[in-house]
Amino acid sequence: MNALQTNERPQIVIVGAGFGGLWAARVFKKAAVDVLLIDRNNYHTFLPLLYQVAAAELDPSQIGYPVRSIFREYDNVDFLMAEVKRIDPDNKLVHTAERAVPYDYLILATGSISTFFGIPGAAQHTFTMKSVEGGIALRNHILRIFEEASHAADPQIRRKKLTFVVIGGGPSGVEYAGALSELIRGPLSKDYQHLDMDTARVILVEGTQRLLGAFSDSLGVYTRARLEDMQIEVRLGALVSSVTAESVTLNDGTTIGTETAVWTAGVGGEGIGKRSGLDLMTNGTLKVQPSLQLPGFDDIYVIGDLAAFEEEDGRFLPMLAPVAMQQGEHAARNIHRQINAETVEDFEYVDKGSMAVIGRNAAVAQIGTHAFTGYLAWLIWLVVHLVQLIGFRNRLFVLLNWAWTYLFFERMVRIIISDKVKEN
Repeated sequence: MNALQTNERPQIVIVGAGFGGLWAARVFKKAAVDVLLIDRNNYHTFLPLLYQVAAAELDPSQIGYPVRSIFREYDNVDFLMAEVKRIDPDNKLVHTAERAVPYDYLILATGSISTFFGIPGAAQHTFTMKSVEGGIALRNHILRIFEEASHAADPQIRRKKLTFVVIGGGPSGVEYAGALSELIRGPLSKDYQHLDMDTARVILVEGTQRLLGAFSDSLGVYTRARLEDMQIEVRLGALVSSVTAESVTLNDGTTIGTETAVWTAGVGGEGIGKRSGLDLMTNGTLKVQPSLQLPGFDDIYVIGDLAAFEEEDGRFLPMLAPVAMQQGEHAARNIHRQINAETVEDFEYVDKGSMAVIGRNAAVAQIGTHAFTGYLAWLIWLVVHLVQLIGFRNRLFVLLNWAWTYLFFERMVRIIISDKVKEN
């Protein structure tokens, strides 16, 4: 028997403290409901800036914010740090590693994971940027590679170590390739003055014929030109056929010797749907109704990267933070309507634009029919990301870090943090 049948306050469970989950929980601030937010981490990660952690530009603490601090003034919102194993829609339960959590309404906002399209070795030998741990691991690896290269006597070994392959020419790939090139040509070139940085290569591999496929053609062309000005090799129409610990092989037979392959080429829905025995799309997402409800279960909403929302033109909404934010708010309002015995409403996405930063003073932004490039787009990108960051301290320190980097061509987060505890 649920809370509505016993006249208790409705119990709402939100799985995932990403953009969708947070924006949904905020809607319930003054509502006569009890909300439980569940996540494996006790912090929210601002994923759009995770690549800057991996490029030694930002400290991890500057893009993370404690969940409990966010909802400190919400009397009806509680938090549970737990790993969600699966959901049981028939019995209205969320199963964590420790216990089963009942719900009256459920919002699934677990986000996305990297998908590797069955490419041999890709899952085992590439770095991904889907978590703070992954960003730190990539930063540690990059810095360690330069330490090893600085003492490598064999020029061939040194060349392989200083070759970096970024797989995927979407916003994440473009942004990380640019940030990595600036790290190498700037601070690291001063740290390792005896290394010939002309031998260092950043290669961006994209399977289609242009970069930033979701943007206009002109912005893709501009992006490629700017990246090449930054000494980044751009290879279009190049599909990866296999990856090993020491190479990336393309479909034309070209083998690139490298110890660093960064995967940004594909994402799919987090695996909660599969673990729960639900019907999945090919990329692991869950097809939702126009109201964002899961077909067959009107008490379950799916939002953000996990949701496959088909628009009237047959296209699915992209996996972007603004989509998750708007869907989170809409799902919460629809739950309000259900509690009040009102009809739920269909979701309509308001596209406020897309943008990607390339490097210093260079970015692209597409807002409606207007396209912006260069310094203006770069300023727009800076402002939007600062505003969206949670917490005044994070905004302040990110702004200070950006200013320091811009003025002095320096990055201060160049420390290698071991994941092993040394005992005395």
